[in-house]
Amino acid sequence: MLALLQDLLRHRAWADSVLLKAIRRHPAAAADADFRTRFHHIIVSDRYWLSQNLDLPFDLEKERTIPDSLEGIAALFQEAHTRELDWISQAQESDLTRPIGGRGLSVVQGLMQVCLHSQGHRAQCVLRLRELGGTPPPGLDFIMWLKARPAPD
Repeated sequence: MLALLQDLLRHRAWADSVLLKAIRRHPAAAADADFRTRFHHIIVSDRYWLSQNLDLPFDLEKERTIPDSLEGIAALFQEAHTRELDWISQAQESDLTRPIGGRGLSVVQGLMQVCLHSQGHRAQCVLRLRELGGTPPPGLDFIMWLKARPAPD
């Protein structure tokens, strides 16, 4: 299970970076408030679950502040993905069953939430990019990523 979760989190970090790069290439998309709001929502959720996994405090009021630029949001993604990938690369199978969040959830359940949640919102962002006349990146699927396992940019 641990190896699969490591792959899912590596894929998620890569897919987020590829989508951000596609948005940056399209000025209307890069300036779009909807993208910033949606990407911010994704990263706030990711950072929440990461704080739970690392047993760190989570300041919801601070996290709710949406950066003024796509670059500010990209920096949040980079920081969170780096910390998460560092953590998961050192994790043991026994870490996955540890309870988190005081809701009867385990680390593995929180990680699955992160992966599935971000996948859904990436799909919404691809649609929004098309609506704005941009070109979505091809092949963001996990199964496609497995062929070469590229790292995030």
